Amino acid sequence: MPEPVIHVIDDDEAVRASLSFVLEMADLPARTYGSAAEFLAIADGLTSGCVVTDVRMPEMSGLELVRGMKANGVNLPVVMVTGHGDVPLAVEAMRAGVVDFIEKPFDDEVLLKSVRLALDSQAKSDRGDAERQHFERMLQTLSPRERDVLRGVVAGKMNKVIAYELGISPRTVEVYRANVMNKTQANGLSELVRIALRAGFEG
Repeated sequence: MPEPVIHVIDDDEAVRASLSFVLEMADLPARTYGSAAEFLAIADGLTSGCVVTDVRMPEMSGLELVRGMKANGVNLPVVMVTGHGDVPLAVEAMRAGVVDFIEKPFDDEVLLKSVRLALDSQAKSDRGDAERQHFERMLQTLSPRERDVLRGVVAGKMNKVIAYELGISPRTVEVYRANVMNKTQANGLSELVRIALRAGFEG
């Protein structure tokens, strides 16, 4: 996993330099961009770090940047910097997926706290993605009949109901269910259901 980089986007060169300095002094590597379009031109394939962007910029606003990132599959968390009076816009940005927004003028610590929050949110998201992929691989090892039984288990049905619906004996359902537990390494029913839901299991 590459070291996370903080991508600072602002049309004011002095602001870019100031934010970059604060981040670098906190051991957070930063790259700066004079416009949202300049960042989007290199954003494809970025998988670690976060974006700090001004909300009001010529040509493309911070909000338009967030939408552009989504459209291009760039999933970096975003911290938005807003001026006084931009709060309604910032709330709209939060709905669009921005992790946090900070109002000018702000202390260095406020910026660093927001950036660390964004990086932490990405780490949790990455862990969640890895867990989901792991569960998906587990479920792919199930036979069609085992998937039928799991579908019944996830729906909260008792073994005898599953057996009736599948035209097999309750004892056979127990065998399939045990196989499912073994293949998914689930420690109990609640964990089995969690694994299935986390993997988006639909049968």
